[in-house]
Amino acid sequence: MTIHEFGKDNKQIVVLIHPSAVMWDYFEYVIPLMEDRYHLIVPALPGYDEDRIGDFTSVEEIAAELAYWLIDHGYKEIACIYGCSMGGSIVTRFLADDRVKVRNAVIDGGITPYQLPWIATRFIAVRDFLMIYMGKLGGLKLLEKAFSTDEYSDEDLKYVDKVLKFMSPRTIWRTFESCNNYKMPDRIHTGCGHIEYWYADAEEKDRKWDIDYIRKNFTQTEFRKFEDVGHGGLAALKPELLAAEIEGLIRGEKRKWINT
Repeated sequence: MTIHEFGKDNKQIVVLIHPSAVMWDYFEYVIPLMEDRYHLIVPALPGYDEDRIGDFTSVEEIAAELAYWLIDHGYKEIACIYGCSMGGSIVTRFLADDRVKVRNAVIDGGITPYQLPWIATRFIAVRDFLMIYMGKLGGLKLLEKAFSTDEYSDEDLKYVDKVLKFMSPRTIWRTFESCNNYKMPDRIHTGCGHIEYWYADAEEKDRKWDIDYIRKNFTQTEFRKFEDVGHGGLAALKPELLAAEIEGLIRGEKRKWINT
């Protein structure tokens, strides 16, 4: 796993973990807004790294690898760890492993393990795999139909098309298989001082199971709903808001809450 660092001279560390179907440069608009005040650590996850051949491994392996990398480099405390969608799954497991001290954590639309019979999870994984794989085969025209919304520009769709072209079928399969079914400890404990689960108003229904899971297993979590943005849309569409929210969280500022 390649790790990109920015603002290394700054004391407070912020870890940013990207979702699926994009690369680490998903945060390209956020990084310039924060690198003068924070030490940003942005992993390029396996299977989504254009500079390194390989496939996605698993949520559990990536969370452990990131923790050991931080420990090996002497980064003993994180001001905030943020992960979106697939990245939110990794943050969830990272917190449960509790290997590194984390003061604040944000799980943005994070996917939690399905609490369903095994056969049901197979059908869901196959469905999700086929949806993305057909986008890989069909190219930009099929993506335009799949993402028929004013939120995404032609450049956004071309970017996703580029990522899908180098993603292997194994990476696509493992992404959904792992994010939907990753293992969590029987007893979940984290020393993280403050956890927030963010979700978009447009995805509130889709995230219901995830919200319930987080509420049950991370009882200290606060929930935040964002208006006028879709799943995973903050970094690309509202980077100033994302940066401001993370900084406000680190500084302990009072912010607007909508708890579900």
